[in-house]
Amino acid sequence: MTAVRKTLLKTLGISTATVALVLFGYAAQAQAPKKEEPKAAAKKPAKPPACKTIKAQAACEARTDDCTWVAESMDAKGKVKAKAYCRAKPKAPAKKPEPKKK
Repeated sequence: MTAVRKTLLKTLGISTATVALVLFGYAAQAQAPKKEEPKAAAKKPAKPPACKTIKAQAACEARTDDCTWVAESMDAKGKVKAKAYCRAKPKAPAKKPEPKKK
């Protein structure tokens, strides 16, 4: 064997070993369980409950932006005709664009 042939075989052997190690590393990495991203950061903030589900007057009145408390109504004898409840405020109507003047 000549020196050139020895060097060529060593280089080829080292290259083959390197390729084999890379392939084994890739296969091991592909089988590893994937990490789950934190779900708490991805979630949106919780939506407040609907006004009609609120049963307490204080909780309803605390949400002055979108809820109003309707008191119970009684007849002349003191009998309750309608129970008190919380309801959503009506939304403001959308503004209509003004007609263009010529």
